[in-house]
Amino acid sequence: MHFSTLPLFHFATATHHSLTLSLSNFLTPAPYPSHFPSRGVNCGRSFIREAPMEPKDRIIVALDVSTLEAARPLIDALAPHVGLFKVGLELLTAVGAPAAVAAVRERGGRVMFDGKFCDIPNTVAGATKAAVALGADLLTVHASAGAESIRAAVREAGAAKVVGVTVLTSIGESECFEIFGDSPEGKVIDFAGTLAKCGAPAVVCSPREASLLRHLPLLRITPGIRPAWAETGDQKRVLSPGDAVRGGADMLVIGRPITKPPAAVGTPADAARRIADEIAEALA
Repeated sequence: MHFSTLPLFHFATATHHSLTLSLSNFLTPAPYPSHFPSRGVNCGRSFIREAPMEPKDRIIVALDVSTLEAARPLIDALAPHVGLFKVGLELLTAVGAPAAVAAVRERGGRVMFDGKFCDIPNTVAGATKAAVALGADLLTVHASAGAESIRAAVREAGAAKVVGVTVLTSIGESECFEIFGDSPEGKVIDFAGTLAKCGAPAVVCSPREASLLRHLPLLRITPGIRPAWAETGDQKRVLSPGDAVRGGADMLVIGRPITKPPAAVGTPADAARRIADEIAEALA
């Protein structure tokens, strides 16, 4: 199955950011199934162009389920209303990566392969090749793996795009100091600088740190998004969709508020449309 080229991503506007930027063909879906040659390290700026982006395309739905039977109805219902589906560790482990990615691609969806690769460069390179061959559009590498592992992923990403994960949104101030010896803000800035130098075009950070990264040529993808009508759950550094976009987030990773919305909100599609409207209002 082949997918047409998507609109270029207009991920910063003069209203909300100091520059108008986007990643050229950031989400042009890869052929499925496919094999891509190595293309070498690219500076993030080489992807930057000006172009519009629909509010719904800024939404990445986290498929935090453990069976294909649970995932497929969500994909069918949400594919017309969101930009991508994040396939994470729960589904990848439960059903296997090939089946998880295929479930999304076969239904016309685009895949953020959230493996958070964190290993030596050779292993990260091999994992990246494997994710790309399955049809991943985006794939995540944890920035703590180090510069050489990030570069290895970028070299092998082919038509996919490498997204660097920084400090998880479940980690608070004191725990961050225990793990990394720095505040969340300080460590996110440090990790993001490394990602940019290594040619990764995108970064994952909490919405509270997105505004601190505007000086870098990185698409800012933020989990920890909770609409006013949703429960916070196990997230700690959170913002609403509108506040996140106004604060510098370009794309939003959202799970339970969309996949399990309150009865008063309606169906998952209703929740996605409501969030897209909030994003549009924030960008107006």
